[in-house]
Amino acid sequence: MRILYFHQYFNTPDMSGGTRSYEMARRLVAAGHEVHVITSWLKETDEQTWFTTIEAGIQVHWFPNFYNNKMTYSERIKAFFRFAYHAAKKGKSLQADLVFATSTPLTIAIPAVFTARALKIPMVFEVRDLWPELPIAMGALNNKIAQKLAYRLEDWAYRNSKAIVALSPGMKSGVIKTGYPKERVAVIPNSSDMELFEVDEIKVREFRQSYEWLQDRPLIVYTGTFGHINGVGYLVELAAKLKVLNPEIRILLVGDGVEYEKVAEQAELLNVLQQNLFMMKQVPKKEIPVIMSAATLSTALFIDKPEMRANSANKFFDSLASGTPILINYGGWMVDLIERHDCGLITWRLSIDDAAKSVVEFISSPDRIEKAGKQAKNLAETQFNRDKLASQLNQVLLSNINQLDISPECITREYYD
Repeated sequence: MRILYFHQYFNTPDMSGGTRSYEMARRLVAAGHEVHVITSWLKETDEQTWFTTIEAGIQVHWFPNFYNNKMTYSERIKAFFRFAYHAAKKGKSLQADLVFATSTPLTIAIPAVFTARALKIPMVFEVRDLWPELPIAMGALNNKIAQKLAYRLEDWAYRNSKAIVALSPGMKSGVIKTGYPKERVAVIPNSSDMELFEVDEIKVREFRQSYEWLQDRPLIVYTGTFGHINGVGYLVELAAKLKVLNPEIRILLVGDGVEYEKVAEQAELLNVLQQNLFMMKQVPKKEIPVIMSAATLSTALFIDKPEMRANSANKFFDSLASGTPILINYGGWMVDLIERHDCGLITWRLSIDDAAKSVVEFISSPDRIEKAGKQAKNLAETQFNRDKLASQLNQVLLSNINQLDISPECITREYYD
Protein backbone atom coordinates (compact mmCIF):
# COMPACT_ATOMS: atom_id res chain seq x y z
CA MET A 1 0.00 0.00 0.00
CA ARG A 2 1.19 3.51 -0.83
CA ILE A 3 0.29 5.98 1.94
CA LEU A 4 0.27 9.78 1.79
CA TYR A 5 0.83 10.86 5.39
CA PHE A 6 -0.05 14.52 6.02
CA HIS A 7 1.45 16.03 9.17
CA GLN A 8 2.38 19.70 9.33
CA TYR A 9 4.82 19.26 12.25
CA PHE A 10 6.70 16.06 11.46
CA ASN A 11 9.88 15.57 13.55
CA THR A 12 12.73 13.09 13.41
CA PRO A 13 14.65 12.04 16.57
CA ASP A 14 17.35 14.56 15.64
CA MET A 15 14.80 17.34 16.11
CA SER A 16 13.08 18.54 19.26
CA GLY A 17 9.42 17.76 19.74
CA GLY A 18 7.13 14.75 19.43
CA THR A 19 8.05 11.96 17.02
CA ARG A 20 4.78 9.97 16.89
CA SER A 21 4.44 10.35 13.11
CA TYR A 22 8.07 9.38 12.50
CA GLU A 23 7.80 6.32 14.73
CA MET A 24 4.48 5.21 13.22
CA ALA A 25 5.61 5.88 9.64
CA ARG A 26 8.86 3.93 9.95
CA ARG A 27 6.94 0.97 11.32
CA LEU A 28 4.49 1.19 8.41
CA VAL A 29 7.51 1.09 6.08
CA ALA A 30 8.81 -1.97 7.96
CA ALA A 31 5.39 -3.58 7.42
CA GLY A 32 5.94 -3.30 3.66
CA HIS A 33 4.19 -0.02 2.79
CA GLU A 34 5.54 2.91 0.81
CA VAL A 35 5.07 6.02 2.95
CA HIS A 36 5.25 9.61 1.72
CA VAL A 37 5.08 12.23 4.47
CA ILE A 38 3.95 15.72 3.44
CA THR A 39 5.12 18.22 6.03
CA SER A 40 6.67 21.63 6.66
CA TRP A 41 10.24 22.70 7.39
CA LEU A 42 9.81 25.03 10.36
CA LYS A 43 13.26 26.57 10.66
CA GLU A 44 15.10 29.09 8.53
CA THR A 45 16.43 27.54 5.32
CA ASP A 46 17.81 28.49 1.93
CA GLU A 47 15.27 26.17 0.29
CA GLN A 48 12.53 28.06 -1.53
CA THR A 49 10.20 25.21 -2.40
CA TRP A 50 9.61 21.50 -1.76
CA PHE A 51 12.59 19.25 -1.07
CA THR A 52 12.72 15.56 -0.17
CA THR A 53 14.73 13.49 2.28
CA ILE A 54 14.66 9.81 3.18
CA GLU A 55 14.22 9.18 6.92
CA ALA A 56 14.31 5.52 8.02
CA GLY A 57 12.82 4.52 4.67
CA ILE A 58 10.13 7.24 4.79
CA GLN A 59 10.02 9.63 1.85
CA VAL A 60 9.58 13.01 3.53
CA HIS A 61 8.51 15.97 1.41
CA TRP A 62 9.31 19.24 3.21
CA PHE A 63 7.87 22.67 2.41
CA PRO A 64 9.68 25.72 3.90
CA ASN A 65 7.10 27.28 6.21
CA PHE A 66 8.63 29.04 9.22
CA TYR A 67 6.73 28.46 12.46
CA ASN A 68 7.33 28.48 16.20
CA ASN A 69 5.43 28.61 19.47
CA LYS A 70 6.28 32.29 19.96
CA MET A 71 4.28 33.44 16.94
CA THR A 72 1.00 35.32 17.44
CA TYR A 73 -2.24 33.48 16.80
CA SER A 74 -2.81 35.42 13.58
CA GLU A 75 0.69 34.53 12.37
CA ARG A 76 0.02 30.89 13.15
CA ILE A 77 -3.27 30.91 11.23
CA LYS A 78 -1.47 32.34 8.19
CA ALA A 79 1.16 29.59 8.48
CA PHE A 80 -1.57 26.94 8.72
CA PHE A 81 -3.34 28.06 5.55
CA ARG A 82 -0.12 28.71 3.64
CA PHE A 83 0.93 25.13 4.25
CA ALA A 84 -2.56 23.80 3.49
CA TYR A 85 -2.51 25.48 0.07
CA HIS A 86 0.89 24.14 -0.94
CA ALA A 87 0.33 20.70 0.60
CA ALA A 88 -2.88 20.24 -1.40
CA LYS A 89 -0.98 20.89 -4.65
CA LYS A 90 1.80 18.53 -3.58
CA GLY A 91 -0.57 15.76 -2.53
CA LYS A 92 -2.41 15.74 -5.86
CA SER A 93 0.89 15.38 -7.73
CA LEU A 94 1.62 12.01 -6.08
CA GLN A 95 0.01 8.58 -6.38
CA ALA A 96 -1.37 6.65 -3.42
CA ASP A 97 -3.87 4.09 -2.17
CA LEU A 98 -4.81 5.98 1.00
CA VAL A 99 -4.48 9.38 2.65
CA PHE A 100 -3.69 9.51 6.36
CA ALA A 101 -3.79 12.97 7.96
CA THR A 102 -2.96 13.89 11.53
CA SER A 103 -3.86 17.07 13.37
CA THR A 104 -2.97 19.54 14.79
CA PRO A 105 -3.75 21.97 13.26
CA LEU A 106 -7.22 21.06 12.06
CA THR A 107 -6.45 22.82 8.76
CA ILE A 108 -4.39 19.75 7.80
CA ALA A 109 -7.75 18.29 6.74
CA ILE A 110 -7.94 20.74 3.82
CA PRO A 111 -5.05 19.36 1.73
CA ALA A 112 -5.83 15.82 2.89
CA VAL A 113 -9.48 15.89 1.78
CA PHE A 114 -8.72 17.59 -1.54
CA THR A 115 -5.96 15.07 -2.23
CA ALA A 116 -8.19 12.10 -1.37
CA ARG A 117 -10.91 13.44 -3.64
CA ALA A 118 -8.53 14.17 -6.52
CA LEU A 119 -6.96 10.71 -6.33
CA LYS A 120 -10.31 9.02 -5.54
CA ILE A 121 -8.93 7.19 -2.52
CA PRO A 122 -10.09 6.91 1.13
CA MET A 123 -8.89 9.18 3.91
CA VAL A 124 -8.27 8.32 7.55
CA PHE A 125 -8.06 11.27 9.95
CA GLU A 126 -6.17 11.28 13.25
CA VAL A 127 -7.42 13.57 16.04
CA ARG A 128 -4.65 14.66 18.41
CA ASP A 129 -6.60 17.42 20.18
CA LEU A 130 -10.24 18.38 20.41
CA TRP A 131 -10.35 21.26 17.95
CA PRO A 132 -11.89 23.79 17.94
CA GLU A 133 -12.93 23.34 21.59
CA LEU A 134 -9.35 23.74 22.83
CA PRO A 135 -8.38 26.99 21.07
CA ILE A 136 -11.77 28.44 22.03
CA ALA A 137 -11.17 27.53 25.69
CA MET A 138 -7.71 29.12 25.53
CA GLY A 139 -9.07 32.35 24.06
CA ALA A 140 -7.38 31.87 20.69
CA LEU A 141 -10.73 31.86 18.87
CA ASN A 142 -12.82 34.61 20.44
CA ASN A 143 -14.51 35.68 17.23
CA LYS A 144 -17.94 34.03 16.87
CA ILE A 145 -17.67 33.84 13.10
CA ALA A 146 -14.23 32.22 13.36
CA GLN A 147 -15.61 29.72 15.89
CA LYS A 148 -18.48 28.83 13.58
CA LEU A 149 -16.10 28.33 10.66
CA ALA A 150 -13.84 26.17 12.84
CA TYR A 151 -16.73 23.90 13.82
CA ARG A 152 -17.70 23.63 10.16
CA LEU A 153 -14.13 22.65 9.29
CA GLU A 154 -14.19 19.99 12.01
CA ASP A 155 -17.49 18.58 10.73
CA TRP A 156 -16.23 18.67 7.13
CA ALA A 157 -13.03 16.83 8.08
CA TYR A 158 -14.98 14.08 9.85
CA ARG A 159 -17.58 13.69 7.10
CA ASN A 160 -14.82 13.18 4.55
CA SER A 161 -13.03 10.54 6.62
CA LYS A 162 -13.67 6.84 6.13
CA ALA A 163 -12.29 6.26 9.63
CA ILE A 164 -10.92 8.32 12.51
CA VAL A 165 -8.07 7.60 14.92
CA ALA A 166 -8.49 9.31 18.30
CA LEU A 167 -5.59 9.62 20.73
CA SER A 168 -7.68 9.10 23.87
CA PRO A 169 -11.11 7.88 24.98
CA GLY A 170 -12.16 11.50 25.60
CA MET A 171 -11.23 12.46 22.05
CA LYS A 172 -13.24 9.51 20.75
CA SER A 173 -16.24 10.74 22.75
CA GLY A 174 -15.76 14.22 21.29
CA VAL A 175 -15.77 12.84 17.76
CA ILE A 176 -18.86 10.69 18.37
CA LYS A 177 -20.75 13.70 19.79
CA THR A 178 -20.59 15.27 16.34
CA GLY A 179 -22.64 12.36 14.98
CA TYR A 180 -19.74 10.38 13.55
CA PRO A 181 -20.31 6.57 13.65
CA LYS A 182 -18.81 5.04 16.79
CA GLU A 183 -17.67 1.85 15.06
CA ARG A 184 -15.46 3.85 12.68
CA VAL A 185 -13.41 5.44 15.49
CA ALA A 186 -10.27 3.72 16.78
CA VAL A 187 -8.42 4.76 19.95
CA ILE A 188 -4.64 4.68 19.50
CA PRO A 189 -2.97 6.82 22.20
CA ASN A 190 0.49 8.28 22.11
CA SER A 191 2.93 5.51 22.76
CA SER A 192 5.98 4.36 24.66
CA ASP A 193 9.13 3.70 22.65
CA MET A 194 10.59 0.84 24.65
CA GLU A 195 13.79 0.42 22.62
CA LEU A 196 14.57 4.15 22.65
CA PHE A 197 14.30 4.29 26.44
CA GLU A 198 16.62 1.36 27.14
CA VAL A 199 19.33 3.65 28.48
CA ASP A 200 22.83 2.70 29.63
CA GLU A 201 23.12 3.42 33.35
CA ILE A 202 26.62 4.77 32.74
CA LYS A 203 25.16 7.59 30.63
CA VAL A 204 22.64 8.35 33.38
CA ARG A 205 25.42 8.61 35.98
CA GLU A 206 27.50 10.76 33.64
CA PHE A 207 24.57 13.12 33.15
CA ARG A 208 24.02 13.47 36.89
CA GLN A 209 27.69 13.90 37.72
CA SER A 210 28.16 16.52 34.99
CA TYR A 211 26.09 19.02 37.01
CA GLU A 212 27.43 20.12 40.37
CA TRP A 213 23.95 21.16 41.45
CA LEU A 214 22.55 17.66 40.79
CA GLN A 215 24.92 14.79 41.62
CA ASP A 216 22.94 12.23 43.67
CA ARG A 217 20.10 14.51 44.71
CA PRO A 218 16.41 13.77 43.96
CA LEU A 219 15.41 15.19 40.57
CA ILE A 220 12.04 16.28 39.19
CA VAL A 221 12.02 16.81 35.42
CA TYR A 222 9.79 18.57 32.93
CA THR A 223 10.57 18.16 29.23
CA GLY A 224 8.36 19.84 26.67
CA THR A 225 6.76 23.02 25.43
CA PHE A 226 6.61 26.21 27.49
CA GLY A 227 3.24 27.22 26.05
CA HIS A 228 0.30 29.05 27.57
CA ILE A 229 -1.60 25.81 28.03
CA ASN A 230 1.26 23.97 29.74
CA GLY A 231 1.45 26.22 32.78
CA VAL A 232 5.10 25.38 33.50
CA GLY A 233 5.11 28.13 36.13
CA TYR A 234 3.42 25.55 38.35
CA LEU A 235 6.82 23.94 38.94
CA VAL A 236 8.33 27.30 39.85
CA GLU A 237 5.72 27.68 42.59
CA LEU A 238 6.39 24.09 43.64
CA ALA A 239 10.14 24.79 43.78
CA ALA A 240 9.55 27.70 46.16
CA LYS A 241 7.69 25.40 48.56
CA LEU A 242 10.19 22.54 48.20
CA LYS A 243 13.06 24.90 48.95
CA VAL A 244 11.68 25.16 52.47
CA LEU A 245 10.45 21.57 52.92
CA ASN A 246 13.40 19.78 51.33
CA PRO A 247 16.07 22.02 49.74
CA GLU A 248 17.94 19.00 48.36
CA ILE A 249 15.23 18.27 45.76
CA ARG A 250 16.12 19.63 42.33
CA ILE A 251 13.79 20.59 39.49
CA LEU A 252 14.99 20.69 35.87
CA LEU A 253 12.91 22.31 33.11
CA VAL A 254 13.89 21.37 29.55
CA GLY A 255 12.28 22.93 26.48
CA ASP A 256 11.28 26.17 24.84
CA GLY A 257 8.23 28.19 23.91
CA VAL A 258 6.40 31.45 24.27
CA GLU A 259 6.53 31.36 28.10
CA TYR A 260 10.16 30.28 28.55
CA GLU A 261 11.38 33.74 29.53
CA LYS A 262 8.30 34.36 31.66
CA VAL A 263 8.99 31.16 33.62
CA ALA A 264 12.65 32.16 34.05
CA GLU A 265 11.62 35.59 35.36
CA GLN A 266 9.14 34.00 37.78
CA ALA A 267 11.89 31.67 39.03
CA GLU A 268 14.21 34.61 39.63
CA LEU A 269 11.47 36.52 41.43
CA LEU A 270 10.82 33.58 43.77
CA ASN A 271 14.58 33.12 44.27
CA VAL A 272 14.66 29.50 43.08
CA LEU A 273 16.48 29.85 39.73
CA GLN A 274 19.91 28.24 39.97
CA GLN A 275 19.05 27.42 43.58
CA ASN A 276 16.80 24.35 43.41
CA LEU A 277 15.30 24.97 39.95
CA PHE A 278 17.32 24.87 36.75
CA MET A 279 16.43 25.47 33.10
CA MET A 280 17.77 24.07 29.86
CA LYS A 281 16.80 24.90 26.27
CA GLN A 282 15.14 22.19 24.20
CA VAL A 283 17.23 19.22 23.11
CA PRO A 284 16.75 16.65 20.31
CA LYS A 285 14.26 13.89 21.12
CA LYS A 286 17.03 11.28 21.10
CA GLU A 287 18.60 12.97 24.17
CA ILE A 288 15.41 12.89 26.23
CA PRO A 289 15.73 9.23 27.39
CA VAL A 290 18.89 9.94 29.42
CA ILE A 291 17.29 12.96 31.11
CA MET A 292 14.12 11.02 31.87
CA SER A 293 16.07 8.06 33.21
CA ALA A 294 18.06 10.36 35.50
CA ALA A 295 14.86 11.71 37.05
CA THR A 296 13.34 10.58 40.31
CA LEU A 297 9.98 11.94 39.20
CA SER A 298 8.86 13.13 35.76
CA THR A 299 6.01 15.56 35.13
CA ALA A 300 3.25 16.20 32.61
CA LEU A 301 1.64 19.60 33.10
CA PHE A 302 -1.41 21.48 31.82
CA ILE A 303 -3.54 24.29 33.16
CA ASP A 304 -6.68 22.59 34.39
CA LYS A 305 -9.30 23.15 31.72
CA PRO A 306 -11.91 20.46 31.00
CA GLU A 307 -11.03 20.61 27.30
CA MET A 308 -7.46 19.45 28.11
CA ARG A 309 -8.43 16.37 30.08
CA ALA A 310 -8.67 14.25 26.95
CA ASN A 311 -5.01 14.97 26.07
CA SER A 312 -2.50 12.28 25.17
CA ALA A 313 0.75 14.01 26.11
CA ASN A 314 3.96 12.48 24.72
CA LYS A 315 5.86 13.17 27.92
CA PHE A 316 3.46 10.97 29.90
CA PHE A 317 4.26 7.93 27.74
CA ASP A 318 7.97 8.77 27.60
CA SER A 319 8.01 8.72 31.38
CA LEU A 320 6.34 5.30 31.41
CA ALA A 321 8.86 3.96 28.88
CA SER A 322 11.79 5.16 30.99
CA GLY A 323 10.36 3.52 34.11
CA THR A 324 10.14 6.88 35.85
CA PRO A 325 7.19 7.67 38.16
CA ILE A 326 5.00 10.39 36.65
CA LEU A 327 3.40 13.44 38.31
CA ILE A 328 0.41 15.13 36.69
CA ASN A 329 -1.49 18.20 37.87
CA TYR A 330 -4.62 17.87 35.70
CA GLY A 331 -7.66 15.60 35.52
CA GLY A 332 -8.83 13.09 32.95
CA TRP A 333 -8.18 9.52 31.91
CA MET A 334 -4.50 9.63 32.96
CA VAL A 335 -5.56 10.14 36.57
CA ASP A 336 -7.36 6.79 36.36
CA LEU A 337 -4.31 5.15 34.82
CA ILE A 338 -1.99 6.39 37.58
CA GLU A 339 -4.42 5.43 40.33
CA ARG A 340 -5.14 1.95 38.98
CA HIS A 341 -1.50 1.14 38.24
CA ASP A 342 0.10 3.06 41.13
CA CYS A 343 2.77 4.46 38.81
CA GLY A 344 3.07 8.03 39.99
CA LEU A 345 1.64 11.02 41.81
CA ILE A 346 -1.48 13.12 41.19
CA THR A 347 -1.59 16.70 42.44
CA TRP A 348 -4.77 17.65 40.59
CA ARG A 349 -7.01 19.84 42.76
CA LEU A 350 -4.38 20.05 45.52
CA SER A 351 -3.17 23.42 46.77
CA ILE A 352 0.47 24.11 45.96
CA ASP A 353 1.31 23.60 49.65
CA ASP A 354 -0.35 20.19 49.72
CA ALA A 355 1.21 19.28 46.39
CA ALA A 356 4.67 20.08 47.76
CA LYS A 357 4.03 17.96 50.84
CA SER A 358 2.90 15.06 48.64
CA VAL A 359 6.05 15.34 46.54
CA VAL A 360 8.32 15.36 49.60
CA GLU A 361 6.50 12.37 51.06
CA PHE A 362 6.76 10.47 47.77
CA ILE A 363 10.45 11.21 47.24
CA SER A 364 11.29 10.27 50.84
CA SER A 365 10.08 6.71 50.18
CA PRO A 366 12.59 4.72 48.07
CA ASP A 367 10.31 1.68 48.10
CA ARG A 368 7.41 3.70 46.72
CA ILE A 369 9.63 5.23 44.01
CA GLU A 370 10.95 1.82 42.99
CA LYS A 371 7.48 0.26 42.87
CA ALA A 372 5.99 3.15 40.89
CA GLY A 373 8.87 2.98 38.41
CA LYS A 374 8.35 -0.74 37.83
CA GLN A 375 4.61 -0.22 37.43
CA ALA A 376 5.22 2.58 34.92
CA LYS A 377 7.52 0.34 32.85
CA ASN A 378 5.01 -2.50 32.94
CA LEU A 379 2.18 -0.20 31.84
CA ALA A 380 4.31 1.05 28.95
CA GLU A 381 5.06 -2.50 27.83
CA THR A 382 1.59 -3.99 28.20
CA GLN A 383 -0.72 -1.16 27.10
CA PHE A 384 1.26 1.55 25.31
CA ASN A 385 4.09 -0.23 23.53
CA ARG A 386 4.67 1.66 20.25
CA ASP A 387 5.19 -1.57 18.28
CA LYS A 388 1.81 -2.91 19.36
CA LEU A 389 -0.05 0.34 18.72
CA ALA A 390 1.64 0.81 15.33
CA SER A 391 0.41 -2.66 14.39
CA GLN A 392 -3.11 -1.55 15.32
CA LEU A 393 -2.75 1.57 13.16
CA ASN A 394 -1.61 -0.61 10.27
CA GLN A 395 -4.74 -2.73 10.64
CA VAL A 396 -6.97 0.36 10.75
CA LEU A 397 -5.43 1.62 7.51
CA LEU A 398 -5.70 -1.78 5.82
CA SER A 399 -9.33 -2.07 6.84
CA ASN A 400 -10.04 1.14 4.95
CA ILE A 401 -8.79 -0.19 1.64
CA ASN A 402 -10.83 -3.36 2.25
CA GLN A 403 -7.87 -5.62 3.03
CA LEU A 404 -9.23 -6.44 6.49
CA ASP A 405 -12.89 -7.13 7.27
CA ILE A 406 -13.04 -5.55 10.72
CA SER A 407 -14.18 -2.18 12.05
CA PRO A 408 -11.59 0.33 13.36
CA GLU A 409 -13.27 0.30 16.78
CA CYS A 410 -12.82 -3.48 17.10
CA ILE A 411 -9.14 -3.34 16.14
CA THR A 412 -8.09 -1.18 19.08
CA ARG A 413 -8.52 -1.77 22.79
CA GLU A 414 -10.74 0.35 24.97
CA TYR A 415 -9.15 2.66 27.54
CA TYR A 416 -10.80 4.13 30.58
CA ASP A 417 -12.04 7.73 30.52
